[in-house]
Amino acid sequence: MSLSNILKLAGGALNAQTVRLNTIASNLANVETVAGSENSAYRAKRPVFATVLEQASDELQSAYGVKVKGITETRAVNQQYFDPENPLANAEGYVFRSNVNPLEEMTDMLDAARSYETALTTASTARELMIRTIDMNTK
Repeated sequence: MSLSNILKLAGGALNAQTVRLNTIASNLANVETVAGSENSAYRAKRPVFATVLEQASDELQSAYGVKVKGITETRAVNQQYFDPENPLANAEGYVFRSNVNPLEEMTDMLDAARSYETALTTASTARELMIRTIDMNTK
């Protein structure tokens, strides 16, 4: 695998973890939101990743990596609670909370941040190796 492929791979990982972190931030921002019905209540979102494995037909190199396939909503139940004073309450006086679990989101955020850091370190190391290789050739 060439160093340029390593940079592409690390770039794809950085992009995937950025999407993951943005999704987590959106979920955390909506932890306390409420709605008048379960259908309109906020549902936690999760990115879906797909593995990329493409064999180049004209070269002997393959492309590896990850891409964001889409964003899905979780199926967890939105809890309802009685709050007849809330302007969003339904006819029975209930409002529905978002189904975001802050503890789960924070754990995912730590994992995504570590994965992002790993990809960044990989890209930095590949860049440094490229610079050293160019230095060796010019001396």
